[in-house]
Amino acid sequence: MAWDTEGTRRRLKEAATVEFAERGPDGTTMARIAERAGINKERLYKYFGDKQALFETVLTDELQKLAASVPLPAGADFENIGEFAGRTFDYHAAHPHLVRLLLWEGLAGGPVADEASRAAHYQHKTRAYAAAQRAGVVDDDLDPEHLVFMIIGLSAWWFSVPHLARMLTGADDDRAEHARRRASVVRAAQRLARPPRQ
Repeated sequence: MAWDTEGTRRRLKEAATVEFAERGPDGTTMARIAERAGINKERLYKYFGDKQALFETVLTDELQKLAASVPLPAGADFENIGEFAGRTFDYHAAHPHLVRLLLWEGLAGGPVADEASRAAHYQHKTRAYAAAQRAGVVDDDLDPEHLVFMIIGLSAWWFSVPHLARMLTGADDDRAEHARRRASVVRAAQRLARPPRQ
């Protein structure tokens, strides 16, 4: 009987994603991940190495999924940067584990997963924002790297501290509240990036 290597790797990564999002890399074990996946722990080590390497693989994969699902606006599309922020908000709403993984990475204070590639990705974003600023599509009052960071924050912070969102809005994230929050993100991003009126 042939071993389903890809299926096994996928199940292990799915289990690791859940475990790392719930407990962080320091709060879980390779044994727990393997047990959740229903697969022998030795396979986990064979496919991914140690726990830190597995965490880095999981986080890198999740960030690549975000980048593929919410592509950066191009050229004049930056005029609707609010909708880009809204689509980013939607992605985080559907994948709240990504924010948790990023928070755990920051709390651990250790190596950054795939730092060189991620830095290159964000530099590309910064250059695109700067080009939109030079074209007069986006306000040039803020440094482009700060603007990138703020748009990410607007889109993701709701899912970083959901208890604070509930305390402030007095509502859980039901459909109506989700729509209100998304609309606020879109408007805030649009206002933040809008060039001043001539």
